[in-house]
Amino acid sequence: MEQQSILNYSQAIGAIKTAILQSRYRAAVMVNGEMLSLYFGIGKYISENSREGFWGTNAIEVISQQLQHELPGLRGFGVSNMKNMRQFYEIWDELIIPAVVTAEFSNRPLSTDDLKIADNEVVVIRPLPAGEIRRDLLLANRQPPAGDLGSIEWKHFLSIGFSHHCEILAKTQAVDERLFYIERCATEFWSKEKLRYNLKSDLFHKQGTVPNNFKTTISDADLCQRALLSFKSEYLLNFVNIEEPGEEPDERVLESEIMLHIKKFIMALGKDFSFVGNQYRLLVEEQEYFIDLLFFNRQLQCLVAIELKRGDFKPEYLGKMNFYLSALDDFVRLPHEKPSIGIILCKSQKQGIVEYAFRDMSKPMGVASYKFASELPEQYRDILPDTETLRQLL
Repeated sequence: MEQQSILNYSQAIGAIKTAILQSRYRAAVMVNGEMLSLYFGIGKYISENSREGFWGTNAIEVISQQLQHELPGLRGFGVSNMKNMRQFYEIWDELIIPAVVTAEFSNRPLSTDDLKIADNEVVVIRPLPAGEIRRDLLLANRQPPAGDLGSIEWKHFLSIGFSHHCEILAKTQAVDERLFYIERCATEFWSKEKLRYNLKSDLFHKQGTVPNNFKTTISDADLCQRALLSFKSEYLLNFVNIEEPGEEPDERVLESEIMLHIKKFIMALGKDFSFVGNQYRLLVEEQEYFIDLLFFNRQLQCLVAIELKRGDFKPEYLGKMNFYLSALDDFVRLPHEKPSIGIILCKSQKQGIVEYAFRDMSKPMGVASYKFASELPEQYRDILPDTETLRQLL
């Protein structure tokens, strides 16, 4: 009887805990949506007055200073952020249409005399108090038209923070690329740091492009597609400390750097990767073999072996990896897990050589390359502080 009571209590606690967490999340999303709505409306107000020259020069600077003077402790309304609000409105306004206005704008509700229809848009014609921002212009009361933001859930757009939106708008140009990062931020709960990393490493274009033999070695089509999307053709190892630009560290040095920053390396790999160990020992016919890095991927439900190689890819690397994967599947893999996958991570690769090397290989493998921060394209280099700046900061 006592054990039954304890069980009931545990179930009750679990149910209440779940309800609390869900409520907190919904509340946070609602607050964030309201904040985005406010910024969107302010962005339109600033855009209409500053772009047409009604305010004159330095108007935003003056307004920002006066706001912070009249509302001590006010945060988020500095000059740069108010310009971000303007950009946020100007970029997204064309893809978002107002919904029917139902809210109050003054002391009395709107009536039909206050509204008119123009170009399929509900417009308020009653004069508003000076400085008031029309609520029909706010983001929370709008919905994306079919075919524009139809590829992303509206709640995802409203659930990520304004700073995330600003990062995405600043670092991307195409709408589909922006929507990709918005959805990933919302569904995978990316921190700002992780978003910045994935923007720098160009996840949108790199995801699913790793040279591989998955189609011939993974019979399950759904698993094959998930495996393809789990790996990239190139990984940015911006945490690796290189003394001289262009210098390539030894494989053991590279492994040591990765182990010192294993959290950052997992972030580079992507979601659902768990670290198992480095120099993972395999014993085959009383001989020892060591895998550089071993992970487990929860989405794929399989072990992932990574071998670090200096310089160009060589065909013999796949033979060794094929051997490692066979041993992992026979001696380490659990009965419910899928066959192991191997990734050769090298400095560079030539597509033709990789394609020939994959022929007749029986285990699922991919070949990816790595890049250091010093090798980023020129337009991205100023995102990261250089080595001398870091030394001064330390």
